[in-house]
Amino acid sequence: MRTLRPVVALALLAPLLTAAPAAAEPPEFGACPFEGAECAELSVPLGEGDRSISIAISRVRATGTPAEHRGALLVNPGGPGGSGLEYAVSKGEKLPESVRRSYDIIGFDPRGVGRSAPLDCGELGGLFEHPAPEPVPDGRRAETEHLHRLRGMAEDCLRHNPDAAWMSTASTARDVDRIREALGEPKLNFLGVSYGSYLGAAYAAQFPDRVGRMVLDSVVSPDRWHDFDVRQAFAMLDQRDTLFEWIAAHPEFGLGEEKQQVREVHSAVRAGLTGDFGPAEFDNLLYKTLSRTERWEPFARDLSAHVHEGAPLSPALPESDPDSRNYEAALRTVKCADSTRPTEDEVIGSLRALRAADPEPIVTGLEATTCAYWPEPVEPARFGHPEMPPVLLTQAEHDPTTPLDGARRMQARLPGARMVTLRDSYSHGVFASQRNSCVDDAAANYLLTGELPEDGLHCQGPGLP
Repeated sequence: MRTLRPVVALALLAPLLTAAPAAAEPPEFGACPFEGAECAELSVPLGEGDRSISIAISRVRATGTPAEHRGALLVNPGGPGGSGLEYAVSKGEKLPESVRRSYDIIGFDPRGVGRSAPLDCGELGGLFEHPAPEPVPDGRRAETEHLHRLRGMAEDCLRHNPDAAWMSTASTARDVDRIREALGEPKLNFLGVSYGSYLGAAYAAQFPDRVGRMVLDSVVSPDRWHDFDVRQAFAMLDQRDTLFEWIAAHPEFGLGEEKQQVREVHSAVRAGLTGDFGPAEFDNLLYKTLSRTERWEPFARDLSAHVHEGAPLSPALPESDPDSRNYEAALRTVKCADSTRPTEDEVIGSLRALRAADPEPIVTGLEATTCAYWPEPVEPARFGHPEMPPVLLTQAEHDPTTPLDGARRMQARLPGARMVTLRDSYSHGVFASQRNSCVDDAAANYLLTGELPEDGLHCQGPGLP
């Protein structure tokens, strides 16, 4: 495996990473390749040395009066690997009107993503071939073959991306500060969703005195990425049980009247798939379904049509689309640049633990297993700072993608942070996402006035669909 430049002691790297670069020039905004915003590019240092890359940013101007204007609100949709350029438009449309009137909404493609020095890992160890191999190895031979595929993914990424070490969250946090500076903002006002919460907490670690009003929604834990992925996989098993119970309670689907009957249908369908849509692709579809309850009914209806009428299941394949390939590349590259790598024994041990909990676990989200064959990170991500101001976290009680216990661990890293919890919610994404007035009003009031809600505020969520 081709390796990156040797890892240098962090103490020696500190001058390179913290030296103040030349002041960021104000961006010149112009037309975007989509409607509803204006776009610009901003040059930022790549890492060590004097090389730079361009970061694509977008802006949706505030709709209110000059007296209402409170500056810029930078938004990030998650990932890692999620493009945020158009997110300024799509998320801006969902924000409370008072926030839209008061803030310019700023989107951006993080480094390695979209129009910001995009990463490409080539064939990624065969990830884009279908049907993919059985994703859950059973037995030593299958486990060895699984590790071989992970090594192939890492080799492809490192061969195609010699600067992968600098595609880290810590580096992206510095890019965020360059955006803040270029916009002439004394403080960073920020809304980060999912991985965006991880980025916001990492920004606070480096620039605690520049944190303004920060909302971290659907919060990623501060754990090593591999540990987070495994915890998520266990949460997905709990969520799948809830989905099976929900399907059983709806006889119109004809998939069983008890949870165990629905489980048996699921297992039979998964085992009987043929063609390009196999068990791995089915698990990927189910993984995406479990994250948002509005996807449950379409999934159940498709599954029913497949069982009773032979209709094909809706595909969810990462095809040759450049955006999808870029996302998969950035997802793994950033995770491996952020946190210490798992050993082969840890990778196999985690898979065995999941199989012990359920013979058919969903391992779609275990991307950091690839990091077993990656160099150790140059600059691991760190979170929060004793001198940062209190910020606001919003979290769904039963979110399987970013589980509540991990969100609480991140809260503990952010001094004085308050959390608003949406009870009886099983979906990923809360603020300006589930249209809950209790959450939205609390977050909007904080963004407008700086006033945090009471500690431990609980809002009533929608329950199951």
